[in-house]
Amino acid sequence: MSTRILYEDNHLLVVEKPVNIPVQADESGDADLLTLLKEDLKERYQKPGNVYLGLVHRLDRPVGGVMVFAKTSKAASRLSDVLRKREMERTYLTVVRGNLKHSGVLEHHLWKDTKKNIVHTVKAGHPGGKKAILQYETVEQKDGMSLLNVRLHTGRSHQIRVQLAAVGSPLYGDQKYGQHVNKPGQQIALWANTLEFPHPTTKELLKFESNPPSAHPWNIWEDK
Repeated sequence: MSTRILYEDNHLLVVEKPVNIPVQADESGDADLLTLLKEDLKERYQKPGNVYLGLVHRLDRPVGGVMVFAKTSKAASRLSDVLRKREMERTYLTVVRGNLKHSGVLEHHLWKDTKKNIVHTVKAGHPGGKKAILQYETVEQKDGMSLLNVRLHTGRSHQIRVQLAAVGSPLYGDQKYGQHVNKPGQQIALWANTLEFPHPTTKELLKFESNPPSAHPWNIWEDK
């Protein structure tokens, strides 16, 4: 099992999701994180039968970073409630094309074409359109790229990728929303950096952190 475990107790499993692996089974038929984690729990604890592991939130397939799974149905229900009430704080690191100003808030309405699995910005009132809000802070700038810290205020599909592309700063390596400036084969530079939420039973505030790999483009700031 190559997935790094950040925390585990009887209720939670917090891991560092590897890049380029789906969170759950999809039409690709590739190995998925949820199934791999269930198999790992079954083997480590020698459990007979099926192992329960609840999926609370998602990351896009090419994105890596911190994720929490629920080991009981009660924990899953409580964490889903936390997420619904926006009491789960999530921040992301991303490298985008261009030089964004030091900080800002982006607000769009997004609509997902489920047949093509692509999200579009639309006008308010568009059927199926949902408001999307994120806050970003520019951490560093170099070589025509910006390193951003992003905090989500809503949790829409592909939200960070679509909103930043909409203001002319697509994510480095994003083949779907930045294909005009990115080359095939480049790894998308988006990483789930921190995750903070109350424990489903003790209510203790937990915070976990995961840092992106020391690889391009993340490492262009290391020689400062």
